[in-house]
Amino acid sequence: MADPVSPAPRPGLDLSPAPPVDLDLRLVRYFTVVAEHRHFGRAAAALRVNQPSLSRQVRRLEQQLGARLLDRDPRGTRLTDAGEAFLPRAKALLRSAGRAAAVARAAAEPHRITIGVAKGIIATPAARELRRRHPDSVVRILHLNWNEQRSALLDHRVDAAVARLPFRTEGLHVTVLYAEPRVLVVPVDHRLAGRESVTVEDIAEEPLPRVPDADPAWDAFWRLDPRPDGSRAPDGPVIDDIEDKIEVIAAGEAVAIMAGVRTGGLRPDVIAVPLLGVEPSHVVLATRADDRGPLVAAFRAAAREHLAAPPPVRAAAPARQED
Repeated sequence: MADPVSPAPRPGLDLSPAPPVDLDLRLVRYFTVVAEHRHFGRAAAALRVNQPSLSRQVRRLEQQLGARLLDRDPRGTRLTDAGEAFLPRAKALLRSAGRAAAVARAAAEPHRITIGVAKGIIATPAARELRRRHPDSVVRILHLNWNEQRSALLDHRVDAAVARLPFRTEGLHVTVLYAEPRVLVVPVDHRLAGRESVTVEDIAEEPLPRVPDADPAWDAFWRLDPRPDGSRAPDGPVIDDIEDKIEVIAAGEAVAIMAGVRTGGLRPDVIAVPLLGVEPSHVVLATRADDRGPLVAAFRAAAREHLAAPPPVRAAAPARQED
């Protein structure tokens, strides 16, 4: 049998491997910030560098790549086709470099652990127990925003996270610690403020705050959207953080569904009312699925022992009026 013969390359087609490119990660980061702001001046301010220097650094990156990434016009800066193609890979490259550095630091410092804690959750008892059991270790608490527990774990900014579901759990080891009933938070002069409890039907026409680009599962859980009858939750103001949420509630612009409301945890001009007929929120401990570190295992054990029941939760009461 004759040996198979590879087809001859088409004329003019270069099949030689591309030469390696040594990319400067600092330049890659500069490019991603310009791409985010779509403006060299704003990007320079965010990076705390002067604009001419930033322009030179981006040109250096374009020279390294052999492609123009950005075009300027009177309205600002836009990505070229090459820039659009490079941007997601640039972000992935920076994330990968950050993870590599974090893994190296963790290997060099095996007696350190950073515990991420979502707002409104108390993980101190478990952290104190971990310090007691491992007095030579450094145990650090880092407070996380509502939407960064997963990324903080995968980027190795934290080694464990105590947070509320729902969030994406692929690649994570998740242990449910306890359940918290959900409540409706309203201004003290709201028509529902004096009720012992409310149902989903009671808030059918009440606007709820919106979070830009929220995960659909998160949105469905915290806005009850869609409702059991298929209707959509009315849209309230756009917010970015818990403080914004409380502000729009107090102003009478919206109501909100929350969990873990503790005495003194809310302003005196808002009140929490139990919300019936909905499943509770679940507080969980999440770690990276492939993390076998002894301190992570020790914190998991401490969390199961000391965080397995929620702290006392009571509805926030309005401030008492003076005569």
